[in-house]
Amino acid sequence: MSTTWIELTAVDAIPEDDVIGIDTEGKSFALYQVDGEIYATDNICTHGNARLCDGFLEGHEIECPLHQGKFDIRNGKAMCAPLTEDVKTYPVKIEGTRVFVEV
Repeated sequence: MSTTWIELTAVDAIPEDDVIGIDTEGKSFALYQVDGEIYATDNICTHGNARLCDGFLEGHEIECPLHQGKFDIRNGKAMCAPLTEDVKTYPVKIEGTRVFVEV
C-alpha cells in the first residue's frame, strides 16, 4: 500500500496550544500545536458528527464539542466515555515552513 504526503498549511498558521481544521482532497484534518510539536488527526469525532477543531484543547487532549469525550492527539486514543473508538492520527513532517501529513 503506497502512501502520499499532502501539504496542508504553514507552520505559523497553527497557533500554539490550539487546533485548526483543514479540508483538502476529500478529507478533513485537525492540526494541533503543543509544545512546539505539530500533530494531526481526523477532524470528525468517532462518536458523533462533530468537528474536533471546534473542541477544546488542553495539553495533548482534544475534547469533542458535542459530548465532551476526549482523545489523546499523540496516538488518537479515546480517553473517556462516551467514546469507544479511537480517532485516526497521521504522521506529520515539516519541510521549511510547510506542514505535510502522510495518508
